[in-house]
Amino acid sequence: QDAEVIRTRDPQRLAQCDVVVDVGGEYNPARHRYDHHQRSFTQSMHCLRPNKPWSTKLSSAGLIYCHFGTQILSSLLGLPEDGPVVTTLYDKLYENFVEEIDAVDNGIAQHDGEPRYAVTTTLSARVSHLNPRWNDTEQDTEVG
Repeated sequence: QDAEVIRTRDPQRLAQCDVVVDVGGEYNPARHRYDHHQRSFTQSMHCLRPNKPWSTKLSSAGLIYCHFGTQILSSLLGLPEDGPVVTTLYDKLYENFVEEIDAVDNGIAQHDGEPRYAVTTTLSARVSHLNPRWNDTEQDTEVG
């Protein structure tokens, strides 16, 4: 509730953070590091929660959802984490919302073959518009 959100790639500042998401090059839930940008990262929902069927490679959003989704839903709904309502809602939200974010963020094609159209108004696309281009000389994410 009282968390301060810092947007940076500065390793010294990241080292001081309690939770780091989508930067830092480390996936380590014990240290609350949730980045998927390593060549060796191949985790899916099924890998981390074998009772779930989805094999789409997780983005950082998917990692956060995987690790905290049931807890958040349980808290919001005032229902037990392992109850049928939370379980069903968790699965539906992943399948119909978060999995798309995971796939788009990881460059997984929506279908095989040549795309028929470009999807440019997804949540992932909107977030990417906030980031500097990969080849911009100014990489400060705080510059408007």
